[in-house]
Amino acid sequence: MRVTSLLMVVSALLASGSAVLAAPHRAAPAVSPSAAGVVSIDSGRVDGKVLASGVSAYLGIPYAAPPVRDLRWRDPQPVAPWAGTYHADRFGPQCMQPLRNALANQYSGAEITSEDCLTLNVWRKPGVKKAPVIVYIYGGGFYIGSASMPLYGGEAVSRQGAVFVNLNYRVGPLGFMAHPALSAESPHKTSGNYGFLDQIAALKWVQRNIAAFGGDPDNVTIVGQSAGSMSVLTLQASPLAKGLFHRAVGMSGALLGGPVAMAGLADAEQDGLKLQEVLKAKDLAQLRAMPADRIVVPRTPNGPKIGPVQDGYLLPQPIETIFARSGQNDVPLMLGFAHDEAFGGLGPIRDLADYRAKVAERYKDRADAFLALYPATTDAEARAQARAADRDGTMAVSMNDWALAQSAHGRAPVFSYQFARAHSYAPGVTFPDLDPATAGSYHTSEVPFFLGTLDAFNQFRHTRDWTAADRAFSDAMTASLVAFARTGNPDTALLHWPRFSADTQNLLELGTTAKIVPWPDQRKFAFFRAEARPAATGGALRD
Repeated sequence: MRVTSLLMVVSALLASGSAVLAAPHRAAPAVSPSAAGVVSIDSGRVDGKVLASGVSAYLGIPYAAPPVRDLRWRDPQPVAPWAGTYHADRFGPQCMQPLRNALANQYSGAEITSEDCLTLNVWRKPGVKKAPVIVYIYGGGFYIGSASMPLYGGEAVSRQGAVFVNLNYRVGPLGFMAHPALSAESPHKTSGNYGFLDQIAALKWVQRNIAAFGGDPDNVTIVGQSAGSMSVLTLQASPLAKGLFHRAVGMSGALLGGPVAMAGLADAEQDGLKLQEVLKAKDLAQLRAMPADRIVVPRTPNGPKIGPVQDGYLLPQPIETIFARSGQNDVPLMLGFAHDEAFGGLGPIRDLADYRAKVAERYKDRADAFLALYPATTDAEARAQARAADRDGTMAVSMNDWALAQSAHGRAPVFSYQFARAHSYAPGVTFPDLDPATAGSYHTSEVPFFLGTLDAFNQFRHTRDWTAADRAFSDAMTASLVAFARTGNPDTALLHWPRFSADTQNLLELGTTAKIVPWPDQRKFAFFRAEARPAATGGALRD
């Protein structure tokens, strides 16, 4: 055990004033080196465990001090060094968040949910030296997510020669709340974006320590999906992340153009005051003393909006402006989206009449222009066009904006994909919010193929019957990811990627087979770019 005394755990819980806090991370007494090998890092020695595949895993390594008590809503602070050897043989707690329902496909591997959650995990193949490093950032709308989810594991990627790292970062109000009092006490005179600062702290840890695990600190690739992809873009734009990574991969998420905008600091601070009112706290001191589970509650439409902030510090200017003046971290990009994903838009369509009625209601005087771009004369066409429009108007347009911005204002190349391969479901599987017969390539469906984590879906209940072809295609996608991390080009013997350009916008469609196809029509993107953009949020709280 990491903590050798149950009394120490109980005492820590009582002292915290919150029953949801886990025991602080403490090193156990030194023991004989594990088969994974003891590694010396800047905070002490760590050992890990060897998986059945022969890959070594070092799990739950603290990269920053626990952000608890007075450190709640502050920049991540350095880890206190430990004596002896830290047993990195299990995942650290996931950060405070609402729990997912029992039918969710993405389960956390952590045993505890806690504010003391700033840990990361490392997977490596024995004997690697100067290996490319892949750092994965989870999604979850900036209000849920955990590096311990089996879907985000690094065993398969490391088998192909990369050192794989993933990390926990603060989410929801504890990770992104801005507040006038927080801005006043901050040396930067800003607040919010603590989750992004956690990610930067983890990348700095990688720079200091990854060579000890066989990784090359001069060849780091950041990868993220959904909110993780939005994080990758934010890190590419932020001067605080300069020099911390050398390639970037974004999967289905970009706070650049598209359907959402980032809130400004003044507006975000007002939402922090609303949160204080909702929680009936007199001041910031009472908010810091409040049990974390009081603060982290499900999102609702009418509550305060908490999410990423254009704060003047992490992001001195809007992301669009940073790219327009070529101020981004100019690194090779691999970007893409899933064929059947969408958020908002028209929603499910019953038939042709329903399609036309919903188009008229949503787009009003622009309805005819919409129907000219997405025409339908049958019920089946109406359903297909609605799904295409919802994809184009949400994920696809924002990823296209990112690709165009880098292509126009950077020198590093861009490669792009569309994931269009449906999962192979087990017979009789049903989900409350997903019909396997019509799910297609939904949001997040490419992640297990790129990371080689197909079997994550069947760890708790059998939902997928993966075929040999699925596994071979996943191996090929993982090889492309590792090739990109190694060289900045995802080309392999099996998958040939076109380079993106504004003039000839082609992408690699990853479907039943792989083939080069054009991006959706730019006239469609122009239609959606003309819409007003609401601010992105990481969770609205109950009134």
